[in-house]
Amino acid sequence: MNARVLNAVVGRLSLRPPQAESLSKLVRALEAAPDLLGHEQDVAAILSTLKAEFPTLEDFEREFPSLCFALATGVGKTRLMGAFIAYLHLAHGINNFFVLAPNLTIYNKLITDFTRSASKYVFKGIAEFAQQSPLIITGDNYDLTGAAVQDQMMGFAHDVRINIFNISKINSEVRGGKEPRIKRMKEVLGDSYFNHLANLSDLVLLMDESHRYRASAGVRSINELKPLFGLEVTATPFVESTRGPVPFKNVVMDYPLARAMEDGFVKEPAVVTQRNFDAKAHTPEEIEKIKLEDGVRLHETTKVELLTYARENGVKVEKPFILVIARDTTHAGQLLTLLESEAFFDARYQGKVIQVDSSRTGAEEEKMITRLLAVESVDEPTEIVIHVNMLKEGWDVTNLYTIVPLRAANARTLIEQSIGRGLRLPYGKRTGVAAVDRLNIVAHDKFQEIIDEANRGDSPIRLKQVILDAPSADDKKVSVQVGSGALTRLGLTDAPVVAGAPTNAGTAPTAPAPAPVFTTEAERQAARVVMEVIGKYEVRRDLVPTSSALLTPKVQSAILAEVTERLKPMQGNLLAGVDDGQPKLDLSAVVAKTTEIVVQQTIDIPRIAVVPTGEVTTGFHPFKLDVAQLHLQPGEREIIIHNLHTNEQDTLASEVGLKEQRPEDYIVHALVDFDDIDYFTHADLLYDLAGQMVQHLLGYLSEIEARSVLDRDRRLIAREIHAQMMAHFWEEATEYEVQVSRGFTELKSCNYTATAGQTAHHFRETLIETGRIKQMLFGGFSRCLYPLQKFDSDTERRFAIILERDTLKWFKPAKGQFQIYYKLGTEQPEYIPDFVAETNSMIFMVETKARVDINTQEVQAKAAAAARWCKHASDHAATVGTKSWRYLLVPHDEINEARRLADFLQFEIERSGRSLGR
Repeated sequence: MNARVLNAVVGRLSLRPPQAESLSKLVRALEAAPDLLGHEQDVAAILSTLKAEFPTLEDFEREFPSLCFALATGVGKTRLMGAFIAYLHLAHGINNFFVLAPNLTIYNKLITDFTRSASKYVFKGIAEFAQQSPLIITGDNYDLTGAAVQDQMMGFAHDVRINIFNISKINSEVRGGKEPRIKRMKEVLGDSYFNHLANLSDLVLLMDESHRYRASAGVRSINELKPLFGLEVTATPFVESTRGPVPFKNVVMDYPLARAMEDGFVKEPAVVTQRNFDAKAHTPEEIEKIKLEDGVRLHETTKVELLTYARENGVKVEKPFILVIARDTTHAGQLLTLLESEAFFDARYQGKVIQVDSSRTGAEEEKMITRLLAVESVDEPTEIVIHVNMLKEGWDVTNLYTIVPLRAANARTLIEQSIGRGLRLPYGKRTGVAAVDRLNIVAHDKFQEIIDEANRGDSPIRLKQVILDAPSADDKKVSVQVGSGALTRLGLTDAPVVAGAPTNAGTAPTAPAPAPVFTTEAERQAARVVMEVIGKYEVRRDLVPTSSALLTPKVQSAILAEVTERLKPMQGNLLAGVDDGQPKLDLSAVVAKTTEIVVQQTIDIPRIAVVPTGEVTTGFHPFKLDVAQLHLQPGEREIIIHNLHTNEQDTLASEVGLKEQRPEDYIVHALVDFDDIDYFTHADLLYDLAGQMVQHLLGYLSEIEARSVLDRDRRLIAREIHAQMMAHFWEEATEYEVQVSRGFTELKSCNYTATAGQTAHHFRETLIETGRIKQMLFGGFSRCLYPLQKFDSDTERRFAIILERDTLKWFKPAKGQFQIYYKLGTEQPEYIPDFVAETNSMIFMVETKARVDINTQEVQAKAAAAARWCKHASDHAATVGTKSWRYLLVPHDEINEARRLADFLQFEIERSGRSLGR
C-alpha cells in the first residue's frame, strides 16, 4: 500500500530524483519506526532505531523526533514539502500540518505556492486535492472570530489543514519572556489556537530553511506544540557559530550543490570581468559604476537571448533580472538613486528598480514584498533588485541571471548562497543554450579571488569565465521575429524598412515591395482564418499531396466551407457588410487569393521520418591511434592515491596472476570489458590498435618495461583507446522504412537577435566591417520567401545575391523547419541548412562552409544526414510529380558573383555522404 502511494506521489508531482529519494527516505523512516505516527513515543528508542537505518543521523536535536533533508538550492524544497504532505495524508490519513517560514519573504512565497490558483501550486497533479484543496491557515487569518474559525476548522473535519507561520514574527513576540500572540489570542474552539494545535493527534511540523532559526526562542516555544515529528528542509545543514559552522546532527538526506550541478538541475555559474581590467587604475566608486554598467549590458543581452529562445522553442518567455548586493541600507538607497538617474543609461531603469532591506516598514514593506514576489512575471516592470542581506531573505525565483556583488564576498557561505539564489532553471532542466543555462556574477575586482575559491578541492562551485569586450555605442540588442513573405503580401504583417540598394550595385534598382493584397480589417481577419484552415491540410496527403493541390476546385470549395463556418459568429460584420459603407466581403475571393499567395510563397518541404527495420549493425572504422600525449612510465608495482577531501585511498596496481602471452593481449582483454565492443566482431581492429600502442611503448621502453606498463595501466590505456574508437563508430540498419507524413509544411517564423535601432541593410551592400554581420538584418529581396534574413558570414550574403539572380525562390530555414537530425558521438543534434532554393527544374539544399572545415566529423555527419533526406524527398517527389532535391556542400572560397548556381552542382553530396564533384 505505502509503496503504491509513494510511486503515485512521485509520478503525479513529477518529482526529480533527489526529491523522490528524500520522500522514499521518509517512507523508510516510518516503516522502520511506526511509533512516529503515535503520541505514545519513546523518543530515545525511535532515535536508536533510525540511527541504524540512516548512518548520518546522530541526534534529533529536539524534544520530538525531527529529520533533516538537505537539498541544494534550486532542486525544489517547496515541492518536496508538498510531496511530504500529500504522502502522509494519502498513506497515513494525517490531516494537520504546521509549516514554519524563516521570514516574511518566504512566508508569503509559501502561502502563494500552497494556494490552488498559483502557477507553482505544490499539489498540482494530486487528484484527491483537486476536489477539496487543503485549507490554508496563516499567521494573518488564524485569529478569526470563534464562529468563523468553528466553521472553517470543524466544518471540514476530514480535510487537510496547513498552518503557515512566520518564525521571525513569533521570535519578535517572545522577547523578554513574553508568550507569543498565538498563545495569548482570544479563545476559540474552547481554548487558545496554540493549545488547539497542541491537542491535535496528528500534527506534523515542517520547517523551511531551518538553519536560519534553529536555536531561536520561537522554535523552543514550538516544542510545546508536541508534533508527531518534524521534517526540516534546508540547503545549508549547519548553524554558524563563533567556532565556525556547526553541522546538523539529524540529516538523513544530503544532496549538495556539487551533485545538483553535476546532475544538471541548476544553472552553470560564471564569473564575469572586462578584458585586461586593472582594478588598481580605478577608484572604488568607479569600479562600482563599471560593474553596474557591465551587469546591465549583460542583462540586456541575456534578455534578448531568452526571448529568442522562447520564440524558437514555443515555450513561455522568461524576463531576467539583476540582483545588486549592497553594503548596507544607506548604500542601497544611494544605488537606487543612481540606477534611476539620468547619469545611468539615460534613466532607462526608472521605475524598474526595487530596494529590498529592513529600512522599509508598514505599507512600504508590503509593497516591496509584493513586487519582489512578482519579479518573475513578464508584466511586472522590475529589472533590478537591490538587496542588502539576501542570506536572511532569500526567495524562490528562476529568472535571476545576473548578480552584481558590491560588498565583501570573501566568505564561502556568502558566495555559495548568493549564487544559490540564482541557480534555479526557468524550464526545469538545462536547454543546451549557454545564455539560458548560465548565471553571471559580475566581479571585476574579485575575479581571480572567486575563481581561486571555486577551484579549491572541496568547493562545490565550478565557474565558467565570461570576458566582456569594451562597451560600444550600439551595444543594445533586440529580438526580432520575421514572418514569411506570404504574411507581408497578404497585409497580415508590416513590410520592413530597408535601406536603398547601393548605387554601384551594377544592376537595375530593386523594385519597391508590392502593396499588400488585403487592406481592410475584415479581409485580413478572414485571411488569417484561411491560413489556419490551410494548415490543417498539411497532413491530408491523400487530398493535398503538394501545396499546388490547394488550388484545385474541390479543395478550394472545402476550404471556403470551413472558413465560412468559422466566421459565422462574426458574419454580421464580416459577411453581410458594415454600416460605414464598406462593400460586402467577397469571402470566396479572399480564400482564392490567400491560397494563391501561400502557394507562390512556399517551397514544398515534406515531413520525412526514417525508421530502421530489420537488424541494426554497428562497428568501428579502422584508424590510426593518436599516441602523442601517451608517455606512461614503469615504476613501483603499486601506487597509493590519497584524497585530501574524503581521506579515502585508492590504488593503481598490477593484476596479479594475469600475465599475458603477447603484449597486445593486456590491452585487448581490457577493451572487451566495454559493453559496446564484441571480441568476435572487432578482433582484427582490437589487435591492430593494441599493436599500435605496443609499438609506441617499445619506441621508448624496453620490452620488460613495456610489459610493466601494460600490466599496471592496461585499463587506463583501454579507456583512452575506447574514447578514440567512439569517434570512428558507425551504425546501420539492414533496411529503412521512409515515412512521409506531410507533403508540404508551413514556413516557420524566424527569430533573430539584432542590434537595436538599425534599419535593415540592403543585401547588395558591400560591408566594411564584415565581423559585425551577425548583428545585422538584410532585406530588399525580390525572390526570398522572407522579407528579412540574417547571415552568419559575408560569404552567405554573396551567395544570397546569386540565389536572387538564378532561382525562382529561396530562403534560410528556421529551426525545426526540416527536423533533420545527425549523429555526433552519443548526441543527435538538429541540422539546420544554410539555404533552400527552387529553380525551374530542381530544389537545392545548400551549406556553405570554410574549406578547412569541410572534412571535419561534424560537417560530414551533417552532410550525410542532409543528403539522405534529399534522397528520400526526391523519391517522394517522383511519386507526386514534383521537383527532385539536391544537397550541395560548397567551400566558401568558391563563392563569387561570376558563378551561376548550376556551377555549384560539382559540390553535390550523394546519399552516402560522398562528394560527387572534385
